[in-house]
Amino acid sequence: MLNTLIGLAAAVLTTASYIPQVWKCWRTGEAGDLSLRMLLVLSSGIALWIAYGFMQGDLVIILANSASLTMLATLTFFRVRADRR
Repeated sequence: MLNTLIGLAAAVLTTASYIPQVWKCWRTGEAGDLSLRMLLVLSSGIALWIAYGFMQGDLVIILANSASLTMLATLTFFRVRADRR
């Protein structure tokens, strides 16, 4: 039980860390200062965590990393859009 609570707390904190950046990009429409390479490498790592979560049958890992990947996809969208302007 304690393991699950610690995992949930870690998941909430790490996932929530993306919210300020996503909010800023959403509000301003700007993301040119974000590294596209970092976003892509991090997204790949998060996708592997999701795969690992499925292999382990760990819902906390799956849900937390899915939420993170969704926010990273949003940041990547804004970053790619900035490049096209």
